[in-house]
Amino acid sequence: MRYAKTHKEETRQKLLDSSRAIAKKGGFKATGVDALMASIGLTGGAFYSHFPSKQALFEALVQQEMDNSSAMLAGDKDSPDNHVAKCLRDYLSSFHAANPELGCVLPTLGAEIAQAGPEVRSTVEAALKRTQKSWSQRTGDPDAGWALIAQCVGALVLARAVESERTRKEILAASRRFLDKALPASHASAPPTR
Repeated sequence: MRYAKTHKEETRQKLLDSSRAIAKKGGFKATGVDALMASIGLTGGAFYSHFPSKQALFEALVQQEMDNSSAMLAGDKDSPDNHVAKCLRDYLSSFHAANPELGCVLPTLGAEIAQAGPEVRSTVEAALKRTQKSWSQRTGDPDAGWALIAQCVGALVLARAVESERTRKEILAASRRFLDKALPASHASAPPTR
């Protein structure tokens, strides 16, 4: 059976998409190649025609995740004044806390990223710097970018670590209120997210 010329790249992208969701839900190191390949209907042996190693898949996954997050969070020059506040509210939402497979890679795979090689950490650093620079410029405070990122990631980790939905919502709401007070008035005008 002949495959279309795009088949290999499409399969590679399916593997990346599926691996991203699986890894963010259960951890990358904890998931074997066979499970990753089974999620797209292939055997573990086919993995190596798409990636030379599981580490290479991790690097590609983190690269895509950080590029996507940075583009979404940093916005562009035409983004509205309240872009940062809206991003913070969306990030610190119950939906994001309850659906790690659909959200930011840092709260779910941060520990694995910290243990990864310099290629992965450099990728993360570059993406974080783009977001930090954008948020610092938008808020007019050079320290704001790093502080906002740290607050968001930490709050989401805590919200996911507790058992009760009530405590989860308290953590997220308290973080949103705290950041609303910390942001200049022109950036704190987006409606709250539940």
